[in-house]
Amino acid sequence: MTKIIAMAGKGGTGKTTTSALLTRYLLKKKLTPFLLVDADANANLNELLNLDVGVTLGQIRKELKGELPPNVSRDQFMELKIHQALIEETGFDLLVMGQPDGPGCYCAANQYLAMTMDKLSDNYKYIIVDNEAGMEHLSRMNMRSIDYLLVTSDPSARGILTAKRISDITEPLGLEIKNQYLLINRAPQPLPAALQEKIDEAVADSGMELGGIIPSSDILINQELSGESYLNLADSDDIVLTINKIFDKILS
Repeated sequence: MTKIIAMAGKGGTGKTTTSALLTRYLLKKKLTPFLLVDADANANLNELLNLDVGVTLGQIRKELKGELPPNVSRDQFMELKIHQALIEETGFDLLVMGQPDGPGCYCAANQYLAMTMDKLSDNYKYIIVDNEAGMEHLSRMNMRSIDYLLVTSDPSARGILTAKRISDITEPLGLEIKNQYLLINRAPQPLPAALQEKIDEAVADSGMELGGIIPSSDILINQELSGESYLNLADSDDIVLTINKIFDKILS
């Protein structure tokens, strides 16, 4: 059975960083093959993995509005183009959502993504969705059963409150979440007592478990600034050892 891992959290809390580190983890653990879906309009997961994007779902949607080749249905054309859009790497594939169809509209692209994931899901052990801020997007993508929801927060009271609110709306949206985890990114060391109190409150008042606290890391900052892939991080790096323990706990 393919397992769905979805990221959630307000903008700038490290969803894409977490997705890139999870990609590295799954490859190292040989939990392959898996599919990465960059479902954020501001797609940049490929940059952390140093991969070039050719075609996005948004671009496919625009092509479907034009003239199609003779004797080819829209569904056939869409399926062909989506397979062309898959960035195939050793152990995983990447599919990029790209820009929406118009102001605030992702309807058609979501529909195509849902159809694609239905057809492709049996080919993968995991599907990882680097989601946009909020949770409504997952509902629109018809991803109503999620094995692991990783809700990210920055180390602030407002960020943790937002994470709790995201967790709270999963039920009204009709999402079946089997496991929910709160991840605190870029946390100071040592963790201030007031921040720990806010984390404990959020976990106690929601359906989330505390997945882990990820410290601020100059290694990750330098890796991104240099344009180096997160896949090339050293096994001995402190941040890698920390995140691997967190993923061991979550996926065990």
